[in-house]
Amino acid sequence: MDEKLEQVIARKGRHIALVIAVTMVLWLVLSMFIGPALGLPGRYALLIDFAALAGFIYAVINIYQLWRLRQDSQR
Repeated sequence: MDEKLEQVIARKGRHIALVIAVTMVLWLVLSMFIGPALGLPGRYALLIDFAALAGFIYAVINIYQLWRLRQDSQR
C-alpha cells in the first residue's frame, strides 16, 4: 500500500471517529441536559434523536466506504 493511500485511509478513519464522538456528545448533552433545562416539549427530543440517528447513519456509510477502500487496497 502506498503512502498516499495510507494517509487517505487514516484521514477517513479520524473523520469517522470524530463524527461518532461529536454526534454522541451532542445527542447526550442536548437531550439529557439542555432540553429539559429549557423545558422543551417531547417533540424536540424526538427531533434531536432523529438528528443523532442521521449522524450515526452517515458514520456507518463512511465505515462501509472505508472498509471497501481497505479491501481494494489489499488486492
